[in-house]
Amino acid sequence: MIGRIVGTLIEKSPPELLVDVAGIGYELSASMTTIYDLPPVGGEVVLYTHFQVKEDSQTLYGFSDKGERALFRVLIKVNGIGPKMALAVLSSMSSEELVANVQDSDVTALTKIPGVGKKTAERLIIELRDKLGQAAKKDLFTAPAVLRQVQADPRQEAEAALISLGYKPQEAAKAVASVPVDGASSEEVIRAALKGMLR
Repeated sequence: MIGRIVGTLIEKSPPELLVDVAGIGYELSASMTTIYDLPPVGGEVVLYTHFQVKEDSQTLYGFSDKGERALFRVLIKVNGIGPKMALAVLSSMSSEELVANVQDSDVTALTKIPGVGKKTAERLIIELRDKLGQAAKKDLFTAPAVLRQVQADPRQEAEAALISLGYKPQEAAKAVASVPVDGASSEEVIRAALKGMLR
């Protein structure tokens, strides 16, 4: 799985990017938040990535920081939210604003995102609160704390890894849920989940 690339920005045609890494051009899709952070064409970029494999395509998504990538991975697990919608959400507001809007149950703010109606906004609030619940239970429901929680959660990373390997989100979530996580790294959770799935 490609986790990060460092190279020269060759083309910038939002939401698509082309980055040259040692003579190989990587095509990536990115949110406008990330694109705003990029240098002009010809500059060096560092992007954290999410690699998605489907039956008919392989897509690389780029993010300027791990926090945005972590929220992207949470968003694509929400029922009815695909990668394109997730990028639209992250293009419309910063990671901190998204967490704050979820915290405040601000349906109005979320419906300003292109393609997000009232029902989708309500579902985002309910499911994101659920997925970010550990931070909320500890009274740490602030943007930096939630982002740290998502990044540090080995279950989230393990699920994302299994999905990128081609497993369905439901299969990945079920496999990871059956693995004890106390003190385990994401790699150990992935290994245990795969072993359980192959039994």
